[in-house]
Amino acid sequence: MKWIVIATLGLITLCGCAPSGPSPDQIRQQTAKATAAAARDTKAVAQGLVEGLKTKGPLNINRATKEQLETLPGIDGIAADRIIAGRPYQNSEELPRRHIISRAEYHKIATKIEAR
Repeated sequence: MKWIVIATLGLITLCGCAPSGPSPDQIRQQTAKATAAAARDTKAVAQGLVEGLKTKGPLNINRATKEQLETLPGIDGIAADRIIAGRPYQNSEELPRRHIISRAEYHKIATKIEAR
């Protein structure tokens, strides 16, 4: 009898300490969150591709809007305003030569711009 009580308490202890897996509701919630995140990421990638396809070739610094200029690496609103104020340009190399932007900034965007 004593052994039955000890064995029963041992089994109860082992069952109580055993880790339980996530419930079906928790699994559904985690799956829904992962699916929503994947859908959001896919939408962002698709939007980026569409915008990339719309931009054909280098950005024309003589006609680009401030918002378009700000998409260039290292170009903020102030630099975009300076580029717009210095128009027209014969070629893009005038930007550092006329001190519109620094030589380092120009090297970051040189392949992404042109002056037409």
